[in-house]
Amino acid sequence: MKTQIFGKEGISEAAEILKGGGLVAFPTETVYGLGGNGLDKEAAKKIYAAKGRPSDNPLILHVSSIEEVYPLVKALPEKAKKLMEAFWPGPLTLVLPKSDLVPKESTGGLETVALRSPENALTLDLIRACGFPIAGPSANLSGRPSPTEASHVFVDLGGRIEGILEDGAVGIGVESTIVDLSENCPTLLRPGAITIEDLEEVLGEKVAIDPTLLGKSMAEGFTPKAPGMKYRHYAPKAEMILFKKKEEDETRSGQEEIAELILSYGEKELSDCPEKEMKKSVAEAILSYGEKELSVSPEKRIWILCGEDTASLYEGDGRFTVQILGRREEPLSMTHNLFRLLRKADEEGAELILGECYSEEGVGFALMNRLKKAAGQRILYV
Repeated sequence: MKTQIFGKEGISEAAEILKGGGLVAFPTETVYGLGGNGLDKEAAKKIYAAKGRPSDNPLILHVSSIEEVYPLVKALPEKAKKLMEAFWPGPLTLVLPKSDLVPKESTGGLETVALRSPENALTLDLIRACGFPIAGPSANLSGRPSPTEASHVFVDLGGRIEGILEDGAVGIGVESTIVDLSENCPTLLRPGAITIEDLEEVLGEKVAIDPTLLGKSMAEGFTPKAPGMKYRHYAPKAEMILFKKKEEDETRSGQEEIAELILSYGEKELSDCPEKEMKKSVAEAILSYGEKELSVSPEKRIWILCGEDTASLYEGDGRFTVQILGRREEPLSMTHNLFRLLRKADEEGAELILGECYSEEGVGFALMNRLKKAAGQRILYV
């Protein structure tokens, strides 16, 4: 299959592909999405197949206006209207009880549907040209870093889909905030650029946080209500480990009891990290860990992912590739760069990525959610 690249002039052609049951990737302000007819169960099956995505992982239906939501849901609660009016078009997805018009193939088998209106003029025009909602998970192979440029989509899905609507690099760089409004209490299922504080200000009430976002284990047979809840996501090919000061973990995830050390390697690693070593700064711990790895494998390609303010701490003999994620005081600068840098690490053959952790307040909650998932929840507490 040949994958065509469309610009603004190709919207009508891209719409015809979607109307014919084909797949077209599209730009949003968050990441590029992989689009198919959200009301066509066969198109939904094609999306799952193209991504290699588990079929119980729900898709998001993209609409161009609030009016288009009414046929897709059983009822539109006042809370949903408030959030739509405040944040649409924009990086907010709402989960609501679905109508019979929406096939379960588009919802991961659930009786709820995830809906959002993206803030991208080309994609809004594409939805209008189609006349139906466009189902769209991120346009990457399942588990890989999400695509923030059309070239990323082509690397993962070229030859698997019919087209890509190109509109340059995205602005935000991480997926939309997802809020479940299918029950009485609004619940955050995935953090994004719309923060929990933003939501609570508009709703005038407390928004609950799904336990999985706070480190709670998922029960056997868990069914995800939103994309990204159940499976490993955003992962580079390289092994990735995060480092964090224990006393800094007093944010949302830190509300849970913190183990002395959380690392997938098990007890062997604990014996290699005496207490005095763990009391070093994060930068010292990262450098020490990297040096230990190089002593065993001198040719190992090791990346250090850090903030602009700490980059100078890692400058040295050039044995490590230092990449600046962004400015610590501006988490959106970090979300903008995260997936691009993880993909760059793959392109340059990085074998190990050692990264810093950041505050989980505001947009930092979304940033750390993606970093933890990319690292497979492997964190060394310093």
